[in-house]
Amino acid sequence: MAISKGDTVHWNTSQGETTGTAKEKKTKPFQHDKQDFKASEDEPYWIVESEKTGATAAHKESSLRKG
Repeated sequence: MAISKGDTVHWNTSQGETTGTAKEKKTKPFQHDKQDFKASEDEPYWIVESEKTGATAAHKESSLRKG
C-alpha cells in the first residue's frame, strides 16, 4: 500500500478514526510540533492534516490506511 502526497488517509486516535490528507513523507529523523521522530527509509512517517480540525500530526506510514 503505497501512500502518495495528497492521498486521503485514515488513522486511529483516542477519539476514534480520523480522516485527513497525506502532506509530506519523511524518511530521516525530524521534529514536528517540538517532538522528535526517528523516521527512516524502512519506517517512514507522514505529516498528515486532519480533515476535521486542519491540525497536522506525524504518523508512521504503517499506522495509516489509504482510502
